[in-house]
Amino acid sequence: MTSTTSGNGYRFAAEPIAGGGTPTADWQEWIGGLPTLDLSTCPALVVVAPHPDDETLGFGATAAQLHARGVDVTVVAVSDGGGSVPGLSAVERRWLERERRDELRSATAILGLGEPVALGLPDGELAEHEDELTALLADVVAGCPAGTWCAATWRGDGHPDHEAVGRSAAAAVATADATLLEFPVWMWHWAKPADEAVPWHRMSVAPRDEAAAERKQRAAAAYASQIAPYRAGADVVLPPFVLQRLFAVGEMVIR
Repeated sequence: MTSTTSGNGYRFAAEPIAGGGTPTADWQEWIGGLPTLDLSTCPALVVVAPHPDDETLGFGATAAQLHARGVDVTVVAVSDGGGSVPGLSAVERRWLERERRDELRSATAILGLGEPVALGLPDGELAEHEDELTALLADVVAGCPAGTWCAATWRGDGHPDHEAVGRSAAAAVATADATLLEFPVWMWHWAKPADEAVPWHRMSVAPRDEAAAERKQRAAAAYASQIAPYRAGADVVLPPFVLQRLFAVGEMVIR
């Protein structure tokens, strides 16, 4: 089997969200044999989300579990989230950015976490700001305990912002005494079981906790701008089947 750690944008682009992607049932059978992530080895956690909502969708239940165990958890939202609805005027985009910041604070509070860090980099342009982002994340990780887990979107997730954040997180962790964990979000949409683009041999499953899973679902519901049409005639950014698939497969990390 071959694998790659970046550059799956063409795969994501070839699978329109409206098409549904890989069925949840296909994944549930496939992931049953993956090893379990040992949460007891985490001294502190930094969750790096390309957009407000990725922290919840990709790693929210695990972050909630760890916080409940007394682990310090910091959420870093990289972008302003203003690019999720196409065709907005400059003023409308600023309104959306403000809404998404409010949604982020609500979601992290539902997860039981502290005030998130919002870097405010431009949604859709994170690959153009990787050096800046790497420096910002290095500063965050440097202030954390030795061995801190830095969980960020996978460098091969397909969405260009997700891949850029994964690359920056990897570069930042390389300068510190920290451990990189990469979580997929959009991979579940475009990839297939046994897909050679995914490093399955490095993947493990976060243990499921029903209370944390319920918090995650309530936190996801805080993102009204993403789960309902933002304005008349607009497509939903996160259709119900996308959320249902993420809730069903649980949370995975690549180490």
